[in-house]
Amino acid sequence: MANLKEIRNRISSVSSTMQITSAMKMVSAAKLKKAQDAITAMRPYSDKLTELLQNLSASLEGDSGSRFAEERPIQKVLVVAISSNRGLAGAFNSNIVKESKNIVENVYPGKEVHFLTIGKKANDILKKSYQIIYNNNVVFDELTFENVEEIAERIMNLFTEGAYDKVELVYNSFKNAATQVVMREQFLPIVPLKEQFEDVAPSNVDYIFEPSKGEIVKQLIPKSLKTQFFKGIRDSVASEHGARMTAMHKATDNAKELRDQLKLTYNKARQAAITNEILEIVGGAEALNN
Repeated sequence: MANLKEIRNRISSVSSTMQITSAMKMVSAAKLKKAQDAITAMRPYSDKLTELLQNLSASLEGDSGSRFAEERPIQKVLVVAISSNRGLAGAFNSNIVKESKNIVENVYPGKEVHFLTIGKKANDILKKSYQIIYNNNVVFDELTFENVEEIAERIMNLFTEGAYDKVELVYNSFKNAATQVVMREQFLPIVPLKEQFEDVAPSNVDYIFEPSKGEIVKQLIPKSLKTQFFKGIRDSVASEHGARMTAMHKATDNAKELRDQLKLTYNKARQAAITNEILEIVGGAEALNN
């Protein structure tokens, strides 16, 4: 009977776990809808703004925005790793840590690489082996452009002051609820469009700028960089909810399968115990008759 009691306790434990994972799945599904709508609405604006910036980047010489496009020999690199504050999201956070380590070991071997982390999970792991210059965990509590803008300005100032020669973003890009793609995206210096698409013929269109090109660039470049950074964080948030929903869905299915197996085992053990009791009764009755 002790064995039956142990199985009953396991069934109860697995059932409780299944209720928790099912509830977490529903919460993540509700949050995913909002986050997905936000990133879907933002992407066209961000992509177009980035395209305009890249078109102008070839003619930034002498303008006030050229400081963001300054190419320098790469000695110090800043990697912005965007993760989450919570786990139970499958490989969501571990993929960011893995790509961050790959950048240090394979992309910039021998260079001085520092990290700026957004989210608790990546910071907790990376700080054991690398230098973290800044970590922000509270931006997810109230994800607004104003809050993200402060972090973006900090990064932009570090680049323009010469503290770092290159800045890269590492984050999960949202594709669908079940798929997140790890992105490594150059943030600074600005990448001209011709370097991204070498097979595209350069445009000879002579634009008329109103107001002046310098004034447009002065306003456009910082706004575009901040928007690009905000898009990366929104992408990561949507990916987090999608990854957690998928992970909790699988966990719920696994818990249900385990519960069913335990119930089958319990029924078999119970039937065996009943059979043994019947055999004992029959054996005792026969002994009395003899």
